[in-house]
Amino acid sequence: MGAGKTTLGPQLAERLGRSFVSVDDVVQAGSGRTIVQIFEEDGEAGFRALEEQAAADVLGRREPTVVELGGGGLGSAHTQDVLRRSAFTLLLDTAVDEAWKRVAGSDRPLARDESRFRALYEERWPLYEGAAEARASDLDGAVLAAAGVDVGARALDRLAEAVPGDGPVALVADRTVAALHGEQAGAALGDRLASTHEVPAGEQAKTLAEAEQLWSSLRLDRRGTLVALGGGTTIDLTGFVAATYMRGIAWAPVPTTLVAQVDAALGGKTGIDIAGGKNLVGAFHWPARVVADPEVLETLPPAEVTNGLAEVVKTGLLAGEALWDLDRADQVRSCAAFKAAVCLRDPRERGERAQLNLGHTFAHALETASGYELPHGRAVALGLLAALRLSGLEDEVAVVSEVLRPEKAQVDREAAWSALGRDKKSIGGSPRLVLLDAPGRPRWNVELPADDVRAALDELIA
Repeated sequence: MGAGKTTLGPQLAERLGRSFVSVDDVVQAGSGRTIVQIFEEDGEAGFRALEEQAAADVLGRREPTVVELGGGGLGSAHTQDVLRRSAFTLLLDTAVDEAWKRVAGSDRPLARDESRFRALYEERWPLYEGAAEARASDLDGAVLAAAGVDVGARALDRLAEAVPGDGPVALVADRTVAALHGEQAGAALGDRLASTHEVPAGEQAKTLAEAEQLWSSLRLDRRGTLVALGGGTTIDLTGFVAATYMRGIAWAPVPTTLVAQVDAALGGKTGIDIAGGKNLVGAFHWPARVVADPEVLETLPPAEVTNGLAEVVKTGLLAGEALWDLDRADQVRSCAAFKAAVCLRDPRERGERAQLNLGHTFAHALETASGYELPHGRAVALGLLAALRLSGLEDEVAVVSEVLRPEKAQVDREAAWSALGRDKKSIGGSPRLVLLDAPGRPRWNVELPADDVRAALDELIA
């Protein structure tokens, strides 16, 4: 009681694109009485019987739903069993003093005596901890928990408990990150660590040859988990290998760059590059867990911070919030929560998830034309300029120019135009773009005259 379920539940449902159901509301609708009336006429035992039946009904539905379960619902062994089989259970973590402050003076039958309220809190707490698969105290935290994303300081030291399951782990890292964080990650995994594997740094890792080398060197069975320690390229490669090894095993990205923590590690997109374009071969394979530790970003060189900041600006434009003005840890948390919610609403990019490609159609074309020498963040910054110019948003163009200061790319114009036509989102060679009507109001699958798109691309090239 007083944890904030009634307030946060509908907000979470809206963020996830799901319906919201309160078990208490179902009980009241089914009985034609209020909770207070049921307690007065049937006692708590009568209410619990109705609550148990209502919870079983709601949790047995096939439609993805956010369900609010009352504070005493876990007193039923049957409800506990249904939760284990049918739900992801999130505990709203609230201190007893705060909970009492919220409910004191209400008409709740079990919140009329403070000492009894505190006793109930202590009595029920072990049930809550036993049922909870994650804990949160605010909306972003609830979204991240639902997506299996763990953002927090010293998260790298908690890898063994953060990576689900108890099977063996193969750790994949690029050579630079392995030297910086490999020993710490290996020590954290402890006895679960079965093998370690190094891959090249940068886009050179995302090749069929590197994937084949990983496939051949792995000795995991289907209980095993691949852990990807590094930036976006290491994560893309490792996720693709996990999606295809033994037709799919669990994996957990541990992003160590800003671009990976706010974007690349989230949502289950994996892939490798081929000569024709970036990420043209890949798979959707949702991670078992994402473990993001903002503290590891302290080792990043300034150029890598700028790379990641381009994705922060992109997310802020989509959200309609100046996320680039937040401190680093809050940038990671807010951006991760925004992307996680979009991906949960549209996990296979059949609709609104396409908005996350704002600026990326141009960026990928520039990267491909550069032979993947152009850093991803710099390419995204340029791509944002093109998308915003085509959107007619000059104020936002000024923001990107001021925050990211992108320099024009030194690439062949024809090669970039050819690559843009081969973008995954193109139809019949005609690119489909993401534009903004205003910050926070994206449109996707937009087709514009080829001359306008070509002019916008040319303006990005020196």
